[in-house]
Amino acid sequence: MPELSVIVAVRDGEPYLADALTSLTRGPLPDMEVVVVDDGSADATAAVAEDFRADLPGFRLLRHAAPAGVAAARNAGLAAASGRYVTFLDGDDWVAPGYLAELTAAIDALGCDFVRVDHVQVEGRRRELLRAPARRRGTVLDPREAILPFDARTMVDYAYAWAGIYRRDLGSLLAFPEGLRTAEDRPWIWRLHRRARSFAVMSLAGVFYRRGVPGSLTAIGDERQLDFFTAYETILDEVEPEFLRKAARNLTGLLAHHVELIDRFTPELRTAFEERAAVILRRVPEEALAGMDPERRALVASLARGPADGDGDVDADARID
Repeated sequence: MPELSVIVAVRDGEPYLADALTSLTRGPLPDMEVVVVDDGSADATAAVAEDFRADLPGFRLLRHAAPAGVAAARNAGLAAASGRYVTFLDGDDWVAPGYLAELTAAIDALGCDFVRVDHVQVEGRRRELLRAPARRRGTVLDPREAILPFDARTMVDYAYAWAGIYRRDLGSLLAFPEGLRTAEDRPWIWRLHRRARSFAVMSLAGVFYRRGVPGSLTAIGDERQLDFFTAYETILDEVEPEFLRKAARNLTGLLAHHVELIDRFTPELRTAFEERAAVILRRVPEEALAGMDPERRALVASLARGPADGDGDVDADARID
């Protein structure tokens, strides 16, 4: 059994996949296997991956005939993985030399269910260190206690699956909700923190997350963006009452983010966004919104009212009292 399985889910990753896989050849490395899942690519992604077969230990290439989404691709990788631990890497990102060995050593030493880490966000030549929210580092913690407080950034706000390492025997807790084309890691991180027994945060920043890639969902405003509503419907269905205010704050923060970018949407998609926002906000009890700043409360109130009027404007007098 290898110590670590690295799952690389990728679709149409020809321009960047070689960077990602090359980074996995730089040591020191743990005893590991690399499972690449080509999610129905229309370019030469599979050929690029095959070029690394001789260079990567335990290399496996799985291919979906048609795109099934990153959640399904990661789940296929999990099903094929045989390592004691698993981690994820997107096909347009990369890791620093020695990072995987440090990551594996950290979870081995701590003996916990999973370990989360910091990461470096890359936009062109710009590099920015983004830290995981937890202040306590290098010690085993209760995952449920890292969900709150509701009015601060906590570990469920830091949903990046690739910023960590996980015991493979967590089994179904590591499975991603299939059918979601974006925000698949939101219900995933909530479930992990609600149901796992232990975790830790380490001050490692060996993952380089490439933003602004042409064709990525962060750069496109199409109907896939609305899958985050489905993701949060799942969260609201599952969370215990003590976490509802936090889930509501999670949700409204993401709504605010999408409103800032709403000019990317077509008029039809904007209407669909406003309709779904109004529906999901009916599920959020008013007391869960207490303590929000006035600007965010006004935003939530306008979205709760429903789609814009015929002039394209939301009623500015709408408020949650």
